[in-house]
Parts: sequence; structure tokens; C-alpha cells
Amino acid sequence: MKYRLTLCLTALTCLGAMTGTALADEAKLLEEGREIPKKMQPKLLEVLQGEILKTGHVGAITVCRDKAPQMAKALSEQTGWGIRRVSLKNRNAKAVPDIWEKSVLEDFERRLAAGEDPAKMDKGEMVSIDGRQTYRYMKALPTQDLCLDCHGTPNALAPGVEAKLKELYPDDKATGYGLKQIRGAITARKPL
Repeated sequence: MKYRLTLCLTALTCLGAMTGTALADEAKLLEEGREIPKKMQPKLLEVLQGEILKTGHVGAITVCRDKAPQMAKALSEQTGWGIRRVSLKNRNAKAVPDIWEKSVLEDFERRLAAGEDPAKMDKGEMVSIDGRQTYRYMKALPTQDLCLDCHGTPNALAPGVEAKLKELYPDDKATGYGLKQIRGAITARKPL
């Protein structure tokens, strides 16, 4: 009996140690995930602002359409995370969220309605995709003044933007936003 008790306690100790290790690994993955928007967002805003100064808002639409996906791809290759931007009201057809991303975006909206600061919203979680453990991370992207020139209400859009959006994105759903609303999110996944 004493042998069985010792064996059970040893097994529980090992299980506790493995759980502790898993939690430490998850915390490390969360921190890695949180670095992604810090690397991508400021650089994207810098490129966007530069293009607005050079070609105006109509010309700057190409930054979000072409350069942002290129930046996400380059950062994906650099970090080993699959990175993209998604939205409940997407402009680009490639920005439609999957089921997990949609659920997180809807949670962000509930948190915003409850008064939480959208700039601080994120979520990280270990999930199983096709039987493989994968860490998923999302960071909310709230609208800033700069965003409203292309994503705001019709009377807030910069001159010429509405016509260009209709030309490039006939199914555009990404206008009508106000300041500090959740435009979408940066999403990242890392298969383990």
C-alpha cells in the first residue's frame, strides 16, 4: 500500500511539473506573440504616413492593399509565425477571419462595449488544429485619426477615397468606423 501511495504521489508530482512547464511555455509563446504587433504596426504606420505625404490618401490605399501583406509575410518568415490582419468588416477578401479569429474579434467587441481600452486588447491560446498543437495570438487594432480618412464615415473619408475604394474593393465592408473602434486585428499562429 505504501508503495502505491508513493507511486501515485510521484506521478502527481511529475504531472504537476509537466503542467508547470506547459504554462511556462505558453507564457513564453504569449510574449513572443505580443512582440509581433510591436514590430509590424509602427512600421506599417510609418510607411502609410510617408505614402500619404507623397501621393495623398488615394495613393496610400496601396500601402494597406499591397505593402501590409508583404510586411506580414516578411515578418512571418523572420519569426516562424503565420501572420496576417483580419476584420469582421473586411476590405480585402483575404482578411476574412477563421472561426477562432471571428470568436476573438467578437469578444474584443464585447470588451470594448464594456469599456475596456481597445489598445490593450489581446488574446493568446493553445489550440489543436488538425491534431497539431498550435499557439494562436491576436491583438486588436483600434482606429486612429489616420485610419478614418479611408475607414471612417462617408463624410469623413478623404477626397477621392470613396471612388477608389469602389474601384478596388467593390465588396468593401470596412468604412463607417469612428475613433477607437476595433478595425480588426493582427493575428498570428505558431504550430508546435
